[in-house]
Amino acid sequence: MSAQETAAGPEGGHDVRHDTFTISRRLDAAPAAVFAAFADSDIRRRWFRLPGSGAVYRHEFRVGGGETAHSTFSVLGSAPERLEYRSRYLDIVPERRIVFVYESTVDDLLRWTSLATVLLAGDARSTLLTWTEQVAFLARTGDGGADLPHLRGATSLRLNGLAVALDPGGRPDRLSLT
Repeated sequence: MSAQETAAGPEGGHDVRHDTFTISRRLDAAPAAVFAAFADSDIRRRWFRLPGSGAVYRHEFRVGGGETAHSTFSVLGSAPERLEYRSRYLDIVPERRIVFVYESTVDDLLRWTSLATVLLAGDARSTLLTWTEQVAFLARTGDGGADLPHLRGATSLRLNGLAVALDPGGRPDRLSLT
C-alpha cells in the first residue's frame, strides 16, 4: 500500500491515511545546544507551543517520559476548539537522536498519531537537524487533502521557533533551509 492509499479502520466505516515527511534545517548552533533545546523544559517552551490560549504544559525528557499540552484555539466566527497533545519518548541519544510518538486530539477526537525521529549532526558551529515523521491520520478534515500540508507547515513553524530560540539575538532572518 502506498503512502497515499487508505486502509479500513477498526470501526469499518472509518479509514486511516498514512503519510511520511522529512524536514531538514541547518541551525547556527552546536548539536549540544540543539539537544538542550529539546531537553530543557524552559528552552523548549520558547519554541514548542500549541496555538490558542489557556495553555497547560508538562514535560519530562527521558525515555518513557513525555509531554502533555492543552489549549483552546479560537478563530473569529468559529466555535473554540480544545487542543491536546500527548507524547512519549522512545529513544534518546544525547546530541544525536530523539525518537518519540505523539497524538493530537481536537475536541476529544483523536485526529492523528505519529512516530517522529529527530537526527542531529554537526560541529561546534552548526547542526543539521533532520525531522522525519510517519503519521496516521485517523480523522480527516474535509476530504483530508489539507491534513498533511497543515501538519508539515506546523512542524516547519515549530522548527522556525527552535532556530529563533537558539539565536541569542532572536533573529529569524538567520534561518537556513536545506
